[in-house]
Amino acid sequence: MTGQFVVLGLLVVLVVSSAVGVVYARHEGRKQFVVLQQLSRERDELDIEWGRLQLEQGAWSAHGRIERIAREKLNMRLPMTKDTVILIP
Repeated sequence: MTGQFVVLGLLVVLVVSSAVGVVYARHEGRKQFVVLQQLSRERDELDIEWGRLQLEQGAWSAHGRIERIAREKLNMRLPMTKDTVILIP
């Protein structure tokens, strides 16, 4: 009879530990899902910022803007035809 109680007690311990394991695994899964959602949101925000930065880079490097700054701030100009020298090797 004591052998049956030992087996029964062992089965109860195994079932309870298995249930605790399932609960723990689900809890960890939910925590990881929350982290995944946060990282996805951060990725989306970084993608939006990357697009804005690409647009800004395009605006800053526009040929007309560079030419205007060269003319106004650096006093540069396009060379005249008479100032051009062609070297023939």
